[in-house]
Amino acid sequence: MKEARSVILFYSSSAALKMESLAKSENLVVKLIPIPRDLSSDCGICLLVLNDDMEEIKTIIDNHRIEYEGIHDYMV
Repeated sequence: MKEARSVILFYSSSAALKMESLAKSENLVVKLIPIPRDLSSDCGICLLVLNDDMEEIKTIIDNHRIEYEGIHDYMV
């Protein structure tokens, strides 16, 4: 069975890159991917995360005041 995942959409690519770096420094499994077309027509990037890590991800977002557009379930 595959692990449940979500994508986090950010207002800027720089915020996505910063969040990726911060999450990886905490040894969390994350990956930058193109934003799925069904979520946005923007040609940007978003962060793919494991739902099991969501509490830690949200703590990082809050502690570093990273603005994000939304969190969505993601089926691979």
